[in-house]
Amino acid sequence: MFNNLTEKLNSAFHVLKGHGKITEINVAETLKEVRRALLDADVSFKIAKEFTQRVKEKSLGKNVLTDLRPGQLMVKIVKDELTKLMGGEHEGINLSDTPSIILLSGLQGSGKTTFGGKLANYLKKKKGKNPLLVACDVYRPAAIDQLKLLGEQIKVEVYTEEGNKDPVLISKNSLKFAKQNKNNVIIIDTAGRLAIDEILMKEIGNIKNATNPSEILFVVDSMTGQDAVNTAKAFNDLLDFNGVVLTKLDGDTRGGAALTIKSIVNKPIKFIGNGEKLDAIDIFYPERMADRILGMGDVVSLVERAQDVYDEKKARELSKKIAKNKFGFDDFLNQINQIKKMGNIKDTVSMIPGMGQMKDVDIDNDSFKHIEALIQSMTPKERSNPKIIDHNRKKRIAKGAGRDIQEINSLLKQFEQMSKMMKMVQSGGASKLMNMMQNFKQ
Repeated sequence: MFNNLTEKLNSAFHVLKGHGKITEINVAETLKEVRRALLDADVSFKIAKEFTQRVKEKSLGKNVLTDLRPGQLMVKIVKDELTKLMGGEHEGINLSDTPSIILLSGLQGSGKTTFGGKLANYLKKKKGKNPLLVACDVYRPAAIDQLKLLGEQIKVEVYTEEGNKDPVLISKNSLKFAKQNKNNVIIIDTAGRLAIDEILMKEIGNIKNATNPSEILFVVDSMTGQDAVNTAKAFNDLLDFNGVVLTKLDGDTRGGAALTIKSIVNKPIKFIGNGEKLDAIDIFYPERMADRILGMGDVVSLVERAQDVYDEKKARELSKKIAKNKFGFDDFLNQINQIKKMGNIKDTVSMIPGMGQMKDVDIDNDSFKHIEALIQSMTPKERSNPKIIDHNRKKRIAKGAGRDIQEINSLLKQFEQMSKMMKMVQSGGASKLMNMMQNFKQ
């Protein structure tokens, strides 16, 4: 997400390269490109103009600090303004009530039902809650079945009433059910429409009055761009919701909704969805997102994701294997799976500082498939002791995986190099490791 915006903003900052001071002339040229980048990202003209005006006021006349070039100073100012534009401080979800009732609203196709499953999964795993999903979309074909399937996958109870077509009554009855079953969070999935209409708004307003939710979230498809902002305003006028959820940020989105929705409805973005998997949900931090938009990465979120999949027991076992030079392809495969558990690969890589600005890096979740196929074509003995893989074994492995023999040669070479590096890190040979890396480059 935001790849195009990141590229254009960084291009704009190049205007200041080599200058010793920010002047009215070079700042005007830079901000012209910044404004153009924001408009291309589907930010409204009014907001883009106000944004660049604030940056101009803060940057003009500032001398370059001793360790800061003008381009860097401009990046700092733009980052601060982007952070403010997206809400400034992170605002968490309100779970103070017992039970906490969360009402999901939004148009059909926004990813509301899927997000309900993701949120229940998040609250169960990360917050230790006992959530209940409530199926109040009685109109869309298979909406109830979809919620049931999600509930089965994450082992969360789903409340339904077969034959009852009154969403308001279903929502009221779910509160009694939750009390009897000791559910401390109730997530109500409501019906959407293809567009805002009077029936939809009246119905969700009645559900709100019947359940008195502690949190109302507006779920919006970020790929709808500026239309998402307009829809949010209409829902907020009726519901006065507490926060926004942006879904499908892993798609080909220009990002205008994420950048401007807070300034239009004055409600924070609380969560973002970045994939189809039920753990593909992130808390929204405006400052971290500003860093990513400017190609600075997001190391904090990267570490948090790594901690979520970190297995201390397996890490100790791996450390012992490396020390004894017994690191094999099964261990390598396990490391690949750990990386994949961190979520969308391209999204994860973009969190590494500098990687967001690299145009030629094209990594996705399928990037490891051919490596996995080659490893799975090996026998258990070959995976544990790669040194026994001779020419005949290579031919068999390549054929079994449907790959070329050159690929198994390349994999074995990379594996050997990685094993040596891991061994050096284990033994504290940092200087040897640096020398080896230099040799690789040559």
